[in-house]
Amino acid sequence: MKFTIFDPVNRSQRADASEDAGRNRSNAPTIGEVISTRFNRREVMKGALGFTAIAATVSPLAMAASQARAQGMGRFDFPEIEAGVSDNHVVADGYDADILIRWGDPVMPGAPDFDPANQTAEAQGMQFGYNNDFLGTVPHPDAPDDPNRLLLVVHHEYTNEELMFPGLGVQDGEAAFASTTQEIVDIEKAAHGGSVVEIVRGEDGKWSVVPDSTYNRRITADTPMTISGPAAGHAKMQTNADASGTNVNGTFNNCAGGITPWGTWLMAEENFNGYFWGGDQEAAEQEGLEDDPATILNARYGVPGNWYAWGKFYDRFDISKEPNESNRFGWIVEVDPKDPNSTPIKRTALGRFKHEGAMNVVNPDGRIAVFMGDDERFDYLYRYVSGDAYDPENPNPDLLDTGTLSVARFSDDGTMTWMPLVYGEGPLTEENGFDSQGDVLIQTRRAADFLEATPMDRPEDVEPDPNTGKIYVMLTNNTRRKPGDENAANPRPENVFGHIIELTAPDGDFAADTMQWDILVQCGDPSVAEVGATFSAATSEDGWFGMPDNCAIDANGRLWIATDGNNYEDSGRADGLWALETEGEARGTSRHFFRVPVGAEMCGPWFTEDQRSLFLAVQHPGDGGQEWPEFGRVSTFEDPSTRWPDFQEGTPPRPSVVVITKQDGGPIG
Repeated sequence: MKFTIFDPVNRSQRADASEDAGRNRSNAPTIGEVISTRFNRREVMKGALGFTAIAATVSPLAMAASQARAQGMGRFDFPEIEAGVSDNHVVADGYDADILIRWGDPVMPGAPDFDPANQTAEAQGMQFGYNNDFLGTVPHPDAPDDPNRLLLVVHHEYTNEELMFPGLGVQDGEAAFASTTQEIVDIEKAAHGGSVVEIVRGEDGKWSVVPDSTYNRRITADTPMTISGPAAGHAKMQTNADASGTNVNGTFNNCAGGITPWGTWLMAEENFNGYFWGGDQEAAEQEGLEDDPATILNARYGVPGNWYAWGKFYDRFDISKEPNESNRFGWIVEVDPKDPNSTPIKRTALGRFKHEGAMNVVNPDGRIAVFMGDDERFDYLYRYVSGDAYDPENPNPDLLDTGTLSVARFSDDGTMTWMPLVYGEGPLTEENGFDSQGDVLIQTRRAADFLEATPMDRPEDVEPDPNTGKIYVMLTNNTRRKPGDENAANPRPENVFGHIIELTAPDGDFAADTMQWDILVQCGDPSVAEVGATFSAATSEDGWFGMPDNCAIDANGRLWIATDGNNYEDSGRADGLWALETEGEARGTSRHFFRVPVGAEMCGPWFTEDQRSLFLAVQHPGDGGQEWPEFGRVSTFEDPSTRWPDFQEGTPPRPSVVVITKQDGGPIG
């Protein structure tokens, strides 16, 4: 199988390249080294990891017969779709996939209709933003027990200017933002952040947005927010505009997230480094500043990334003018969607890194455990545990301010340890450049380096299951892991397709210091021996996937995987949603349920409690296609690889939220 790595020509490819860059200089054993030690060749051959070797020796007819017999196993019951690439989405037979809301659709009362040829920042600030990622729902404040009335929350991660604006083309990189105006920057800023929309389900089982709802809200890169927790007010958080270090405008690059038991929305700030410019890391090192604390701090996070022209027009995004502004990003933001006038809060106790998500669970002792991945190659897995217990009758609004953040170290004996990041303990002292707990959290990555946490293969979504005590960790890929750098939890060099780790909390204690771990599946094509994929033999040629990103556990405890990074050249398939068995004889069996149009990424997913609706986010459709023979060139506003979902001439592709329902009204799957 041929794996092609393109030079990044647009915003999303540049983000992918950054996530694959790796800025961790730690000498700690990587997850690949730990995995390779744990799973020696004998264990591989006699266990589930031996599938590729088995596939290489069994005849195709015998394997097909085995797969056919096994198709009836497991808890999923839907006809599998064919893997491939096309300009439209595809869903399993017997299901509908309806567009709920698209980029540019009205959100706020009085918002104008979408006009892609005449966009303004004012209009975009009232309309649905770009590149929808995380999806979640909370009960309606006026009808908390009505399953047919909900508030939907959505992240808007980033923008693709070549697909958004007519005649513009790619602006970052070699283009050096030559055609980027302040008006375009203002529209981009307004397209970031998030949306809250009230939705209702009709008698036909279909969902729709409530226009002009007083709960509808847009959050953008300019929305006023407060900073709380140990890092609030720290000198590294203070700027010319905010001498207190406790107030900041906006959030951006919001990837996955979470919903708390008390009904608030957690927005994860991921690739924040790309929004800052004005400094040159390489030049700083050549000038002898490689030991400067600010230079060290910025280097560990990749600041400045120079992906956007925001610093061209606004000083706060230019680190030469506002060196501390970037320290105010990379956090978890808590929002109350039930109060459209509430002020979002950046909760610094949960650490500063490239947060992929913040899924959480109520521990048996009542404390809240939040699990988070730092989405860059060779970075870490984190957990926050609140100091106080959650009281449903009288929720503490500051449970996310006073707990303990820990980072994971995996051992080759199948155990992993959560190591607290606490100022004054171990190496986290002034001698190593930390002056307080707030400073430890501002420099979370460096603090984790000192504790010798296990470098992972791009940890993204992390999903705890309160019913089983299992925690599923999506590791998207790591093409830069060299032979010899493997470890027990990251077993493959040049890991193109990624893998999924399953943690087991002892007795369901998600706050335990030590947990057991295993590899649920190594992803990729099982028919290619050198890939080393470990799906069960019951997985069809359409059922395997690569690049696991987001995930969800449904009401029956089944795991659903959304992917990011598949394309025609590398895998012969678009991204999509797969159902993966985690139990019994069918463990490791995967089925293909939904696929996105060319160039898009699959985000979400999110089930309603009755499991009769599944919300999916289709992000950056049309972003790509140069490797797809039916298109074969760079996609632009005028000439996109798809015009999904409208398919109207002159209308660009539009990131959208899709709702899946079963045609007979039954539960999904």
